[in-house]
Amino acid sequence: MKLEKLYKKVVEIGIQSDLRRKEEITKILKEEKEAYKKLKGEEAEFFDKDRFFNPFSDTRVLHGDLNKEIKKIIVGIDMEVGEILLTYLLNKDSNQKIDLIISHHPEGYALARLYDVMKLQADLLANYGITISVAEQLMEKRISEIERRLMPVNHNRAVDVAKVLGIPMMCIHTPADNCVTNYLKRNFEKKKPYKLKDLMKILKNIPEYKRMAKLNVPPKIVNGSEDNKCGKIFIDMTGGTEGSKDIFEKYATSGVSTLVYMHISEEHLKNAKKANLNIVIAGHIASDNLGLNLLFDKLEKEEKLEFVSVSGFERFRRTKL
Repeated sequence: MKLEKLYKKVVEIGIQSDLRRKEEITKILKEEKEAYKKLKGEEAEFFDKDRFFNPFSDTRVLHGDLNKEIKKIIVGIDMEVGEILLTYLLNKDSNQKIDLIISHHPEGYALARLYDVMKLQADLLANYGITISVAEQLMEKRISEIERRLMPVNHNRAVDVAKVLGIPMMCIHTPADNCVTNYLKRNFEKKKPYKLKDLMKILKNIPEYKRMAKLNVPPKIVNGSEDNKCGKIFIDMTGGTEGSKDIFEKYATSGVSTLVYMHISEEHLKNAKKANLNIVIAGHIASDNLGLNLLFDKLEKEEKLEFVSVSGFERFRRTKL
């Protein structure tokens, strides 16, 4: 599979797994094309044309020839300088021949625009009954905060090393997070957990969460008890990074009782407790693993690929829910 085909297939899978309607995403892409037509000079020169077909600013080919044939991929949750040097050393062995580095967490210019994909969260909140104007205004404040936080970061550090060593590199973030969010939503809708202990049982029977439980990082209830009723469940595992800390009362008034997160900060947890919401932390690395594995399962329907697992990732294959 050529790198360009792999990249476009990843984007396609991300769109298919997105909880927003396809019409909404089509409209976003159309708006990007229309916005570009109005640009002149430097603004047009610096515009990222991948935005014409890719609505996920945190998912990009960071370095490499798009015509390169990809057969063997090294994958990790974080692929930074150490992992890239490891790839270079592995490639000195003629039996390895790794063609591509994939990082789940964004690097390079995909990291620089991570904040942009957070707009997705407002649409998801609206789908759960929160007024769209309220959701957008709360998210605008948080998006600006994340944008400022990313400005001083050395975004291209790892990518520069991959370039010097001549190894293609890409990152796959929101498409994978969409896969895990969609998968858990369908799973909970199908199995209808009544109490939190039932929800926990579902999580712990998923290979990626089972693996992390063995590594002493199991799913955990951080607010509420296992005998609490689940009620309406909201799965918050996509949209770049953690959303607004002021949203929790809105969840409660919209009828949500249980939030399932990858992770939660202390400030967010404090506000969730004030709103009397059940909070389940499924696990960050386990959830990232699940999202990537679901995405790779779909990708491999096109062509079988070979994976080298590092940096918290382990390949699990499944054929159905």
